[in-house]
Amino acid sequence: MSSAERHAHDSDDSVGALVTRASQQLSELVREEMQLARAEMTAKGKRFGVGGGLFGGAGLTGFLAAQALTGAGIAAVALLLPLWASALIVAAVLAAAAAVMAMVGKKQIANAGPPVPGQTVDSVKADVAEIKEKTQR
Repeated sequence: MSSAERHAHDSDDSVGALVTRASQQLSELVREEMQLARAEMTAKGKRFGVGGGLFGGAGLTGFLAAQALTGAGIAAVALLLPLWASALIVAAVLAAAAAVMAMVGKKQIANAGPPVPGQTVDSVKADVAEIKEKTQR
């Protein structure tokens, strides 16, 4: 084997070794990043769980406060009218408020459009088209 052939053969071996080592390092890096992501998401999940529980407790407490306020409103109107009439008036006011909120909410949902992330879909389509274009060159 001539020196040029030996050098070309050694060069092929070193390139192959470099490719193998790079592949192994990339694989190891991806594994480590996945472990880090898993650990981070576990910690975040715990915080979200605690936060969600606290929000649930706040919602329940707020609901109980609204019931107490409704009772106080009925008692206040009952100073002027019979108890049954004051309860009926407060119930009618609450029903009207609920109807108004439902109509406004329905309008907001209608104005929001379909529940699809349109910009993201368009962006992904553009990315796919660009990748296809570059691979066809």
